[in-house]
Amino acid sequence: MNPETIGLIGILAFFALLVLRMPIAFAMALVGFAGFSVLTSTTAAFSMVAKETYLTFSSYTLSVVAMFVWMGFLAYYSGIGSKLYIFAYKMIGHLPGGLAIATQAACAVFGAICGSNTATAATMGAIALPEMKKYKYDISLATASVAAGGVLGVLIPPSVIFIVYGMSTEQSIGELFMAGILPGILLMLLYMAVIYFLVARNPQLGPAGPKASWKERAASLRGGLGEVLVVFSLSIGGLFAGWFTPTEAGAVGAAGVLAIALLERRISWDGFKKSLFDTTRTTAMIMLMVAGAVIFGRFMAVSRVPFELANWAGALPFPPFVVMTVILFIYLILGCFIDALALVLLTIPIFYPVAVNILGYDPIWFGVIIVLVVAMGVITPPVGMNVYVIKGVAPEIPLEVIFKGIWPFLFALFICLAILIVFPQIATILPQTLLH
Repeated sequence: MNPETIGLIGILAFFALLVLRMPIAFAMALVGFAGFSVLTSTTAAFSMVAKETYLTFSSYTLSVVAMFVWMGFLAYYSGIGSKLYIFAYKMIGHLPGGLAIATQAACAVFGAICGSNTATAATMGAIALPEMKKYKYDISLATASVAAGGVLGVLIPPSVIFIVYGMSTEQSIGELFMAGILPGILLMLLYMAVIYFLVARNPQLGPAGPKASWKERAASLRGGLGEVLVVFSLSIGGLFAGWFTPTEAGAVGAAGVLAIALLERRISWDGFKKSLFDTTRTTAMIMLMVAGAVIFGRFMAVSRVPFELANWAGALPFPPFVVMTVILFIYLILGCFIDALALVLLTIPIFYPVAVNILGYDPIWFGVIIVLVVAMGVITPPVGMNVYVIKGVAPEIPLEVIFKGIWPFLFALFICLAILIVFPQIATILPQTLLH
């Protein structure tokens, strides 16, 4: 049996293990170990697994994940998310559909502190849903707008998926962060446009709230929100300016948010402990998935599947954008069943060489496109992680009601994807202008 056939069998075995509900990290590691053993030797496979696991968990580069994750959980447990929503609500909550539109703005700003789609959805869901219920918003629109808004948490920097993509492909995390800014803003505006269009057609979907005075709007900046925005600007701005490495930028951000939370007395001892516990759990999960993906990637390398796929794609008599469309379609399908982070780790060894080395696409642009495509999976059935998060926040609301409201936001995601494909400069102009 040739190596390519063994590689394809390994991929099928991986999906079989997922159907049997084995954790993704362990499924990748097990298949990678078994396939590497068959193609080399058991001794070499044990050595490879030990070496790659140690290198992953001892990697200084991966500590950037812990810093930005902790920054997000500190913001969550200190209640900064509620301040963000209150500010957005005071500014535009008086418009038709204004609460749902304000939720998108709050998700975007919280995503700039957090970097996790599920944490963004959970935070904004707990804050925004009671307000939208109070003003009798259509429950499908209310829940779907929060679930979709969580996607902004992985597109607007800092983003855990951008970090993992950057480490997997040896691309600059700073450039990836910068490349996600304009697409994130574009997606937020498209979400707002969708909400405005829906409410314009049927005003009963999102009745307007009371209009706040400018004094109330200015007052909503107090209580730590303004200071947090300064900390974020220092952390991410320092990374872009070259003052900090990614890990140092995350440490500055986490220390700044912690200092503000303590000075404002916005975090309890119990909240502080929970932030450390959740950070440890999330970071360990990510590192396990990275280790499993590296082991699986080593198996793919010796099986030569990625190289054969690259040669096959390069020989196709089609323009590069047709091949890229097929790749993105595969991502869309897989994203319906596999977690976003796991999907990136699993597929990068296979599709990155094709997109960059054979088709000639910009690796930074490709990273933004991949993050956007896999983010669609967090709001599509049957996995739809963000939808299940909202279900956990509001258990009385049936899943089908939430999924029913998702489709207009998926349309906005497709429009955003199409715009970025036609105008790739939207993603690349900031890194090229400011860092080169």
